[in-house]
Formats: sequence, structure tokens, C-alpha cells
Amino acid sequence: MSIESSRAVLHFWFETLTPSQWFAKDAALDRRIAEAFGETLVAASRGELWEWRQTAEGRLAEILVLDQFSRNIYRDSPGAFAQDPQALVLAQEAVARGADQSLAVPWRAFLYLPYMHSESLAIHDQAVRLFDQPGLEENLRFEHRHREIIVRFGRYPHRNAILGRQSTPEELTFLKEPGSAF
Repeated sequence: MSIESSRAVLHFWFETLTPSQWFAKDAALDRRIAEAFGETLVAASRGELWEWRQTAEGRLAEILVLDQFSRNIYRDSPGAFAQDPQALVLAQEAVARGADQSLAVPWRAFLYLPYMHSESLAIHDQAVRLFDQPGLEENLRFEHRHREIIVRFGRYPHRNAILGRQSTPEELTFLKEPGSAF
């Protein structure tokens, strides 16, 4: 195993995988990502990929590693969410600099996903604005669903068991509803 390049990350995510694989729960794919990009995720979590941030594409690759690959590599464990704050800061910096605007719209959606993964209502208010642009209508629909959960509970109840948080009776009822977990 080794640290992969930002180009390898983007190629894998956007050219090797299909859109149906991006959010699928697939143990074989999780293992494949862990084998190919496990060391890259460790390096990213340590801030060692800072040189990638010189370009919008490199920054997006680092965000993908921290925000998406972590969910595959550490599925159903606290590590799946451990890099969320770092991914969010990288995305916020990219937006503040206008770097998101240089990315193709489908790629831009992944730069914005750390906003959707946040458990902060203030961040979700920003996310609604970011996803409200042509080509991101489906992402905006999902953002509204995510935001509604944050408004209702102040957090994502489907993470409670994984993160060792006590669920409220209302959250437990909610978790029995179809589509309550993402």
C-alpha cells in the first residue's frame, strides 16, 4: 500500500466507479477502497496532503478521501465520521476562495457534501444555498431531507449507536421509519 495521488483519487471516484456505487453499502467495494486508499486516508487525516490544496481538483480529491473514503473504510464505526470537521473546513475554504466554481457541476456536488454531513443547522443553511444551483437539483432535494432531520433532532439519529450516543424515544421511533438513515 502507498499514498495515492490526487489524480488517482479523482480517476477512481469519477471514472472507475459508477454513480450507483458512490453511496451503496458494499463490503467488497469497502475493502477495495481500504486496500487502495487506506494509507492515503491516514495521510489526509494527518494533514499531510496539504500540497493537493493548490488546485481545486486536488482539494476536491482530499475532501473525497476524508469525507467519502472514510465512510467506506470505517463503515459502521466512529472512524466513518471522524474526518468530517476537517473535510468541512477544506470545503469552506474552497467556497470562500471561489475554487468550487472552477469544478464541473457533478464534481462540485462532492465538494459540498461535507456541509450535508454536518450536524450543525448553521452549516445546513449554507448547504441549501450551495446546492441551489442548476445541475444540483437532486442534491438539493437530499440536502433538504438532511436539514429536516437536523432541525428535528439536532443531529443524525442513525449515527447514535455507532457514536455511542443515547437515542431519545422520538429518535428510536424515527429510526423505524423507511428512509430514516442515509
